[in-house]
Amino acid sequence: MSRNETFRIAVRKFPPFESAIRKIWAEFERRYAPGLRLEAVPMDLEPLHEALFESGGLRNGAWDVAQIITDWLAEAYEAKALENLKPLLERNPPEDYPEGWAPSLLGLQDFGDAVIGLPYHDGPEMLIWRRDLFEDPGEREAFRACYGRELTVPQTWEEFVDAARFFHRPERNLYGTVFAAYPDGHNTVYDFALQTWTHGGELVDEAGRVVLASDGARRGMEFYRTLLKDASAVHPRCRDFDSVKSGLAFAAGEVALMVNWFGFAAMCEFIAESKVKGKVDIAPVPHAPGAPLVSLNCYWLYGIASGSPHKEVAWEFLRFAVSRESDLLLTREGAIGCRKSTWRDAGINQSVPYYWRLEEVHRYARTLPRRADWARIAHVIDQVVLETINTDRPVEEILREGQARLG
Repeated sequence: MSRNETFRIAVRKFPPFESAIRKIWAEFERRYAPGLRLEAVPMDLEPLHEALFESGGLRNGAWDVAQIITDWLAEAYEAKALENLKPLLERNPPEDYPEGWAPSLLGLQDFGDAVIGLPYHDGPEMLIWRRDLFEDPGEREAFRACYGRELTVPQTWEEFVDAARFFHRPERNLYGTVFAAYPDGHNTVYDFALQTWTHGGELVDEAGRVVLASDGARRGMEFYRTLLKDASAVHPRCRDFDSVKSGLAFAAGEVALMVNWFGFAAMCEFIAESKVKGKVDIAPVPHAPGAPLVSLNCYWLYGIASGSPHKEVAWEFLRFAVSRESDLLLTREGAIGCRKSTWRDAGINQSVPYYWRLEEVHRYARTLPRRADWARIAHVIDQVVLETINTDRPVEEILREGQARLG
């Protein structure tokens, strides 16, 4: 089949994304684009970045639409790799644009002279925990006998560690907690940011420079190292898991509590293989005493490849793919819609009773720095975290070396 007859979408490899895109396209094709065949190619993060950027796929006509994460937006803007949607948004906007979305989901793709994407999947980092375990009278009594206090949802990292160790029961294939420590330039970077923030540090200084060698980062990484090496608290496959695999392990009933994207809590209520449906709840990410309440907000967008041979169809597809109808479909597949209407939907909140709380989380969620060289910076942070968890070298020394590599 020729390129003129195919509509190619680069997709982040994640079952809800893959099933939703097929269903959304099938309805879009039936209504608006008969005869144009979909070729959706799911890829993990590193292959996806390579296909879009290193191989020039966004500019050379290989793709029509790409699913792209906010980490890559500045790089795409600098390279003119994504189509400027601003004129299209002014002339023929999607349903309810922009009022239908929270402002925190519209900023990172807006460069003033250009808007290069529309949000479709969100879900800030949260503490995700098992209600059936934490609310069980027998477990509560056993915890009280062991720790001399009540079993409550952890607010501090110390409480988090206590709960993880208490529920860690490998003989039952139940592990206290899990981290996405797979070295892909993303998951370890997100953990670095959260650990720095929740230990009172910052990622950038007043001049906008990325800061690795800080007291907050040192405290965060020392805590992270200790916990990742704690065989009495963490899933043994953390270093093989990205956020998706760790989320699936939680849904399989293997984990008592974890810090992960909100979407993996909601996924437990929708996917057929979930063993914890109706047993999950969320809470703010734990923090060190005196550190602020914080979450990390990264989100996925649809963008039109600047080299697409089907740009008119691509824009109509984007409008359809972020409609109220499609946002609900995506959510029911197990991802997280970005529209306020979805967050407030009665049916969704009946299935996921905490869905409405997304608006609340967005009030204190933070984002990573928007920089065209973020891929290089993320690689350095990735190496810092790997060096931290794989060696016994002083964390302060590792952070100083990472800072030097940043220049």
